[in-house]
Amino acid sequence: MSRVGKAPIQIPAKVNIEVNKGNIVVVKGPLGEMQQTVHPDITVDITDGVLTVSRPTEQPRHRAMHGLYRALLFNMVKGVSEGYEINMELVGVGYRAETRGQLLDISVGYSHNIVFELPNEVKVEAKTEKGKAPLVTLKSFDKQLIGQVAAKIRSFRKPEPYKGKGIRFQGEAVRRKAGKSAGKK
Repeated sequence: MSRVGKAPIQIPAKVNIEVNKGNIVVVKGPLGEMQQTVHPDITVDITDGVLTVSRPTEQPRHRAMHGLYRALLFNMVKGVSEGYEINMELVGVGYRAETRGQLLDISVGYSHNIVFELPNEVKVEAKTEKGKAPLVTLKSFDKQLIGQVAAKIRSFRKPEPYKGKGIRFQGEAVRRKAGKSAGKK
């Protein structure tokens, strides 16, 4: 039995879940609405505020889908009830970030600023405190989308190993290298 797949999902009081024809699961909550098409072999049951996912056989593909769909449904339930948040730091001299609605304008050492338009489902906020690296905060109810947007923003200037400059997730450890002078004796 899949350890992830057999775990039941507790449904919060403010979340409503429907299973439509064609095995489409619709999750509605205070932060938004999401839907996921589940493979016809996988069964989704809702009883007494608990969502369970089950599979028909022990075939490897059924076992894989069992855990996958349970994880996707759990992320949807958590997303529409609590939401997800990702914090990113811009580490480097002169690096800055500002927001104008759904536009993120960042300056990370290129000859021009990078203006990135975010999807409507993702809310962005930029903070700059004196003496600290600028901080970009992303919030959304869709875990997959917020992760994809954060990865795209990070790709504009990945952290480099010599000085550690670049865009990184808050708390991310960047492995540093010694450089040329350390090798000479």
